[in-house]
Amino acid sequence: MDAVEAPEIIRSAPFAFRGFHALYFLPMPNIEKHQPGSFCWIELATSDQSAAKNFYGTLFGWSFRESRMGPGDFYTIFQRQERDVAAGYTLREEERKQGIPSHWMLYIAVESADATAQRVEPLGGKLLVPPFDVASYGKMAVVQDPTGPVISIWEPRENRGTGIAGVGGTFCWADLSSPDPIRAAKFYRELFGWKMKTDNDDDPASGYQHIQNGEQFIGGILPAPKDSKIPPHWLSYFLVTNCDLSAAKAKELGAGFLLPPTTVPNVGRMAVVVDPQQAVFALFQPAPREQ
Repeated sequence: MDAVEAPEIIRSAPFAFRGFHALYFLPMPNIEKHQPGSFCWIELATSDQSAAKNFYGTLFGWSFRESRMGPGDFYTIFQRQERDVAAGYTLREEERKQGIPSHWMLYIAVESADATAQRVEPLGGKLLVPPFDVASYGKMAVVQDPTGPVISIWEPRENRGTGIAGVGGTFCWADLSSPDPIRAAKFYRELFGWKMKTDNDDDPASGYQHIQNGEQFIGGILPAPKDSKIPPHWLSYFLVTNCDLSAAKAKELGAGFLLPPTTVPNVGRMAVVVDPQQAVFALFQPAPREQ
């Protein structure tokens, strides 16, 4: 897939990534607990689980362990430095019949999946999958916001989520592309208690809103271009030490690009990648911190 096939991403990129700042990527200790409202887990649904393990294992240096889900069915836990960073599973037959493509799903930590789910529809969203127990690991539900994008909520029990950040190959940021960012922001603000900080430094104004959970900036919301052919979505970013080398490796492994490696001044360098099974994600290399 060539960058010229997605000009709306290229037009939005200089604004969408200004939320990144080297401050957000200071080395972090191992994560023992996720604050409610934070991105706590990221999961790949793919058409070829074995190929995905090879692709991401080679690209990010991930190791993996398998958790049996049923006869011949496994849930892959990806790890860095022996700590969980993501997971993957094979798309179910019913998902494929619905036309659901390979994709990355974000999870947001909540204190109560039931209480959070009860607020979704009164706030204008849709509860696509009601809360259910995932063995003894936790409780989850799947939510669609009023403007279209889908996200999951997670009430942790034995599985608290990702266990490491701030090193290469770990999740670092998420951007929401929405046709109605004001409505989307209101939904998430009321559901998770997020604060929104509008970027007023852009000329012309981008409309980009930084998402703040507690004291931490965790992502952003940007308006989808009116002529966009790409559905509203969440885009997940993985930290890398060298965007160009990682992008070259991804290409060598069969990936394509919606956005080739691109520099945003004073922010860093990034690329939007389409893996061989067509799941989309981004690479991010932060600019050097000023001393």
